[in-house]
Amino acid sequence: MSEELSTLLNKMQAMLNGVIFLLPNMVLALIVFAIFFFVARAIKKVVRNLTRDRRQARNLGLVLGRLAQGITILVGLFIALSIVIPSLKASDLVQLLGISSVAIGFAFRDILQNFLAGILILLTEPFQIDDQIVFKDFEGTVENIQTRATTIKTYDGRRIVIPNSELFTNSVTVNTAFDKRRLEYDIGIGYGDDINEARQFILEAIHETDGILETPAPDAIVVELAGSTVNIRARWWVQPPRRADVLDMQDRVLTNIKNKLTANGIDLPFPTQQILFHDQTEATDGDRTRQREGWPAGKSEVPKPHNISHALRQLAEIQSQRDGVSNGSSTNHNSAQNDR
Repeated sequence: MSEELSTLLNKMQAMLNGVIFLLPNMVLALIVFAIFFFVARAIKKVVRNLTRDRRQARNLGLVLGRLAQGITILVGLFIALSIVIPSLKASDLVQLLGISSVAIGFAFRDILQNFLAGILILLTEPFQIDDQIVFKDFEGTVENIQTRATTIKTYDGRRIVIPNSELFTNSVTVNTAFDKRRLEYDIGIGYGDDINEARQFILEAIHETDGILETPAPDAIVVELAGSTVNIRARWWVQPPRRADVLDMQDRVLTNIKNKLTANGIDLPFPTQQILFHDQTEATDGDRTRQREGWPAGKSEVPKPHNISHALRQLAEIQSQRDGVSNGSSTNHNSAQNDR
């Protein structure tokens, strides 16, 4: 028992001596790694500051800054391990890193997929920071493009975090990709109104609105003959194409169009329906010369249409005649009873 205890104490003493022997190296390794860590952060900050004022190079600066930071930290880790374990060779570190990367790849596949997608987004620049984008049901301004996810601020003051892999593999609408944007709205006028006259009033209202671009010129085209209206699509261009400017410009344009059309007697009708009553019975079924609205009479005489008041008057007359006959029958029956 004493021999086993002595052996255990000797091993613990040897381990303690090894730790004490490596303690200066461990302290030095921590100092070296801390230096590389802060240098990496400084490099990232310098790269970002150099490209902050250049819109076209801003995303590239983010990529280069993060790559430089990661490489610097990795080099510092290698040097720190070499100080702690002098017998560790560079080839052993590369082999260890390869095995570890495979294991990490299987364990964190989604994270690595988002990371690579973020790098590609930053390099290809389909959109940039401060751009206004639409992705599925989300719309807002891009706040930050990270290596894992992209954050956008919605117009009602919320933050949406979208994984980069989804942004990279799905369609994204960039509303601020160009310096100008076309807006459009359908205006319905009555069928009795003159189309060319209404079109001219719409264009005058658009041109009278401040902020509308003259080039490309606004236009108004007929797009639909609807059930109750003739729809004219008004189209105009604005600059800049940001959400607040778009809403403000649309409000002013539509207000001017409505006031202009109303002042000049152009009707803006609401949806209406027309109900046709057919005098169709089994006797007249298939005989289009005896049927009313909605059927062609051919070469035969066109029957006169009935209206509701005429039909109600006829119904009242028939009902009064029936009541008269019924009253007459009752009177004759009572007289016969009295004679008896």
